[in-house]
Amino acid sequence: MPRHLAIVMDGNGRWATKRFLPRVAGHVKGVEAVRTVVEACALRGVEYLTLFAFSSENWRRPAEEVSLLMRLFVTALEREVSKMHANNIRLKVVGDLSRFDVKLQEMIANAERRTANNTRLTVTVCANYGGRWDIMQATSKMVAAHPGVTEFTEEQLAEHLAMAFAPEPDLFIRTGGEERISNFLLWQLAYSELYFTDTYWPDFSIASLDAAIASYQSRERRFGRTGDQLPEKKT
Repeated sequence: MPRHLAIVMDGNGRWATKRFLPRVAGHVKGVEAVRTVVEACALRGVEYLTLFAFSSENWRRPAEEVSLLMRLFVTALEREVSKMHANNIRLKVVGDLSRFDVKLQEMIANAERRTANNTRLTVTVCANYGGRWDIMQATSKMVAAHPGVTEFTEEQLAEHLAMAFAPEPDLFIRTGGEERISNFLLWQLAYSELYFTDTYWPDFSIASLDAAIASYQSRERRFGRTGDQLPEKKT
C-alpha cells in the first residue's frame, strides 16, 4: 500500500459541461469525490493524502468560478472538519494563503489546530500552491536561515518546503485525461510513480482508487538501481 498519495483533481468543469450543467456543478460534485477518497484512504491504511485543490495559476479563471471555489472551500471546512477530527484525521493546508480572505485564513488555521494531534491520516490541501513557488520560498527561507553560506545540500532545502512534514509521494494520480504534472510538487515527485486516468474527478470512485493503487503495486521501484539490486531480489 502506498504510504503517500498525491492527486490532481482534474475534470470538474468538463464533467459538468458534458451534462449541460454550469461548471460550478462539477466543483460541487467534486467535493463529494474528495469525501469518498478520504474515507477510502483512511480505511486502506494510507498515511498521507495530498490534494491539489487550487493552483496559483487558477486565479486566471473567470472571477465567478474563483469566487465559487472560495465559497466551496469555506463550506467544506465548516462541514467536514468535525467529521475529520472525529475520525482521527489531520488536516493541513499549504500554499501562499496570504491572498485568501482573512475569514478563510482564520478558518484554515483553526482547522489545523483542532486536528493537529490526529494520527490516522494526514490530508493536505494545496491551495494557491505552485511547485515553483514552493521551491522559491524554500530557497529564500534556507538562505535566510544560513547567512553567509553559499553552498547547500538538498536536505537543507527540503526541510523548508511546504510539504516538509510528509514523506515524498509514492503515487501521483491525475484524473481528467491530461498527462502532465502542472506545477504540482515539482521537487517531491522526482521518484513518484505516475498514474493518469481519463475519469473526471467527480466520477473518481473507490474502484477508481483501487485501480490506481493496483497499478502502483504492480510496478518495480528501483530509485536508480537495477532490478537485481533490490532487496527482494537478493537470495
